[in-house]
Amino acid sequence: METMTIDANGMHYTPLNKMIRQAVASGVREIVIDNVLGQRFIANGLRSNVRITINGVPGGDLGMFMSGPECIVRGDSEHAPGNTMDNGTIVIHGSAGDAVAHSMRGGRVFVRGDIGYRGGIHMKEYDQKRPVLAVGGTTHAFLGEYMAGGIIIVLGIGHEVAVKDRGIGSGIHGGEIILRGDIEDRLLGVGARKVIFTEDDLNRLSPLITEFCERIEVDPSQFLDTNYTRIIPASSRPFAGKYTWE
Repeated sequence: METMTIDANGMHYTPLNKMIRQAVASGVREIVIDNVLGQRFIANGLRSNVRITINGVPGGDLGMFMSGPECIVRGDSEHAPGNTMDNGTIVIHGSAGDAVAHSMRGGRVFVRGDIGYRGGIHMKEYDQKRPVLAVGGTTHAFLGEYMAGGIIIVLGIGHEVAVKDRGIGSGIHGGEIILRGDIEDRLLGVGARKVIFTEDDLNRLSPLITEFCERIEVDPSQFLDTNYTRIIPASSRPFAGKYTWE
């Protein structure tokens, strides 16, 4: 059997996730889960090329430790989708909660709407793995906090500015944050600095922007220009002065 549909109406997350693991182990490569309402840990730790379509609102830690699967959410998502994700793709066609892509180390998390606080906190990259968090709407405070690697892109669709909350890149010491339009200096966190977004940056990132827009069903042509702010680390040790003895 290569396809399977699960009705999660009223189901506790433990038997739901057991069913998903058993299905993958038996060779299922396409799973549709209907009536999802807050069930946690969906696709947690899965290592497979399975595609999981989630109709509803999954609970926290969707795709945590996941390596390979593709999760398509036709709705919103609670906190920390992509937590410590190693590889694969999560596409959320609604909004998501706090700590999206927390400690993510590979793969891609695409959110069509808005996300909450501390999106991309502790994101990192290793060897050839460079994780991506892309947001169509806006984010709350402390985007990219303590970021050590990867790419964050925020388009700000439906908002005056991509991000208007403070602490952007607070403690950042690796990776980059790409925000649509201009960003006020006062919104930058400790250790973050703005640099000009160049034509070379556009050439480098346009395939990713195009892929993201196509996945969230938005015309990418309106975003393929240099109207972005690029935020990078001012130092590899932004808080070094706090731990220096004299």
